[in-house]
Amino acid sequence: MADDLFTSMKLSAAGMKVQGMRLRVISENLANADSLPTEPGGSPYRRKIITFKNELDRNVGQNTVKVNRIRPDMSEFTQRLDPNHPAADERGYVQAPNVNALIEMMDMREAQRSYEANLSAIRTSRAMMQGTIEILR
Repeated sequence: MADDLFTSMKLSAAGMKVQGMRLRVISENLANADSLPTEPGGSPYRRKIITFKNELDRNVGQNTVKVNRIRPDMSEFTQRLDPNHPAADERGYVQAPNVNALIEMMDMREAQRSYEANLSAIRTSRAMMQGTIEILR
């Protein structure tokens, strides 16, 4: 039984780790949502996307979640009318990041809930182990 509880704790910890990384990527996207280019023809900040993969953890004999990679979102940049900006084109438009704050906030909430669910699973496993130790005393 103790091995199963340790395994569940390790699996939950792996989930917390990747969700923590996801939160960092989302935070970076939000922090750069208004990062415009500084010169004509320059590119603004490009949103980043994190992907996950299942990977066998030989220590616990189970598949755990890992970060596969962090890659740029290749969707189109938006255009912002700002004729006074140094990076404005001849029409007065500046390329703006492809970051949608509403989507980032929804992703952040989802990652936060997943992180909290994994934390709750760890707390429950720990409480069960403590209860078992109390019974054995």
